Amino acid sequence: MRWKGRRVSSNVEDRRGGGAKAGGISIVGLVVAFVAWKFFGVDPQQAYQATKQVTQQTSTAEVKGLDNPTPEQQEAMDFVGTVLADTEDTWSEIFKTQLNAQYQPPKLVMFSGTVNSGCGTAQSAMGPFYCPSDQKVYIDTAFFKDMRTQMGIGGEQNQTELQRQDQAGDFAQAYVVAHEVGHHIQTLLGISEQVHKARSQASKAQGNQLSVMQELQADCFAGIWANHTQQRTQFLEQGDIEEAMDAAHKIGDDYLQKSATGQVVPDSFTHGTSAQRMKWFQVGLKSGKIDSCDTFNNPI
Repeated sequence: MRWKGRRVSSNVEDRRGGGAKAGGISIVGLVVAFVAWKFFGVDPQQAYQATKQVTQQTSTAEVKGLDNPTPEQQEAMDFVGTVLADTEDTWSEIFKTQLNAQYQPPKLVMFSGTVNSGCGTAQSAMGPFYCPSDQKVYIDTAFFKDMRTQMGIGGEQNQTELQRQDQAGDFAQAYVVAHEVGHHIQTLLGISEQVHKARSQASKAQGNQLSVMQELQADCFAGIWANHTQQRTQFLEQGDIEEAMDAAHKIGDDYLQKSATGQVVPDSFTHGTSAQRMKWFQVGLKSGKIDSCDTFNNPI
């Protein structure tokens, strides 16, 4: 993925400097499936309930950006800022030409350990998430390394760790950012509010199915980002799409459940199967049109 040398968004907040850590919770010790599920589009409201008692006891003082970032930390900031800028350019164009509206971009917060958000206090073990209350995307960039070391996304398995860090699996990481911005698009269009209302009146199984549709639509929106950014910048390199497909495959509910427990329980799915996630990313990638991403009224 070619990303260096392009515009970097000014809508990035750096809160990585010092401050509280993640209350003793370590990503390294978690099951791969659990980590992967948390990395991609987890409903923050559900996750906050699971960690509420822990986070209430954790220092939640906000922290400032890094005073002297290392080259690796600065590159992470530049990378995320460039991907966010690409989403801004893509969705500004789409809102203008396809929706006759003006796009309001989200802020993206980079943090370490814990962070305060409009949805509550979050820990890095939750992975990237979007909070509709403050319309911000939250990312602890340590998850980039975990994608490579724990999920094997980006870089070949027989490479050394140094070689895998150099390759970075950057398109898979950019896909994650674009997916979270996809949830912002759903908020702007009123989709998230409708889903939330419908889930409150539905059974658990029905609510899970609505969650699946919402997540698959965010995958489709990520495909739209890739389509428009490619047309504008020719940023894709050989193997990038395969990398995104590998990521989508490894975050399917069926893959994760089987990896973690050896069993698959469809009624408990909240994000979609591997095949569904790959399918809807490709739908957005091929069409580039927002009306192609109606996962709620099309068979999934």
